[in-house]
Amino acid sequence: MAKAHAKLSELDPVWKQITEEAKDTIAQEPLMGGLVHSSILHHKTIESALAYRISLKLASSEMPEQILREICDWALAADPNISLASRADIVAVNDRDPACDRFILPMLFFKGFQAVQAHRVAHWLWHNERKDMARFFQMRCSEVFGIDIHPAARMGKGIMIDHAHSIVIGETAVVGDNVSMLHSVTLGGTGKEEEDRHPKIGDGVLIGAGAKVLGNIKVGHCSRIAAGSVVLSEVPPCKTVAGVPAKIVGEAGCDQPSVAMDQLLGVR
Repeated sequence: MAKAHAKLSELDPVWKQITEEAKDTIAQEPLMGGLVHSSILHHKTIESALAYRISLKLASSEMPEQILREICDWALAADPNISLASRADIVAVNDRDPACDRFILPMLFFKGFQAVQAHRVAHWLWHNERKDMARFFQMRCSEVFGIDIHPAARMGKGIMIDHAHSIVIGETAVVGDNVSMLHSVTLGGTGKEEEDRHPKIGDGVLIGAGAKVLGNIKVGHCSRIAAGSVVLSEVPPCKTVAGVPAKIVGEAGCDQPSVAMDQLLGVR
């Protein structure tokens, strides 16, 4: 069993880099030792570390950390795709956020990353008939991080939410792989209908700060939504939309807008 665990560790470069960075962090800032040991070095796997960080952040007098830790452990053990997506999220944040130069930073400090990981557990709870507990996770994420993602919303892997304040993602929203969005983005509905009523965001999409995408509409792969736009109709793949209401103003400008993170319109 120990040998199998060692081989697994060798095949997990994301976790290996995080633990190496954790040791460097303590060497450079010894006062961070307690935080880094409890959050990273005390754990043998990224799954254990994620469960600890999520439960620590969401714990309250209404729901103690130990109970939340057990729930997170169950979810991560039951669905390996949760931690696989988390690894992709860490790589995405490191690649796209100029303020991030180490894999350890999202785990310790970035609320966008932490909120998405908590949502992944809430999503598992929602689909395993534990909807009230899923709603508790949603409520605490909103209170702690200022991010409100309905547990039923589907989030892909490789998600980067920069700054991450005032994000709202509705119940029937779908966010594809390798999507980047900035603060104050809303993926919302347009009325009181109870059916499929929220946006479907394709892979590789970049959503600028303050953008609102409303209704059961599709935003095509590798498109770009300018900051402050209000999108009320379908966006074709590989296009840039801007304005209120948003209109097509050109091509996306590159193959992967969510990776390039270029938000300038027509300025080169």
